[in-house]
Amino acid sequence: MDALKQGADALFILLGAIMVLAMHAGFAFLEVGTVRKRSQVNALVKILVDFAASTVAYFFVGYSVAYGVSFLQSAHAIAGGEGTGFAAQGYDLVKFFFLLTFAAAIPAIISGGIAERARFFPQLLATAIIVGFVYPF
Repeated sequence: MDALKQGADALFILLGAIMVLAMHAGFAFLEVGTVRKRSQVNALVKILVDFAASTVAYFFVGYSVAYGVSFLQSAHAIAGGEGTGFAAQGYDLVKFFFLLTFAAAIPAIISGGIAERARFFPQLLATAIIVGFVYPF
């Protein structure tokens, strides 16, 4: 019964993460609707690259700062380690994905507010700083 509960917990968190990830599509469509026609493709690419940069920054810095967990270890240890049941393996990665989607939402919202007003690379740097250092605190 305990393994079933752990699996259900992981599924619930994963479904929540997928719903928050779907919000990014909404942010992208909102931003595309606020920019000129010639900038629409640039806005979509900017949203995708923002999510990618957020993922890298949160993976290497933000999650470690917030929770003291580093991903710079073996895959077996990350996936749940020894002595845990099958359902418990991978729960930490699902939890990381759930938290990542919220961390990446912050730069996506900011990106929509400064659409066509900021250069690409300074905004990308700001995204990495926000997700890596500001958001975890």
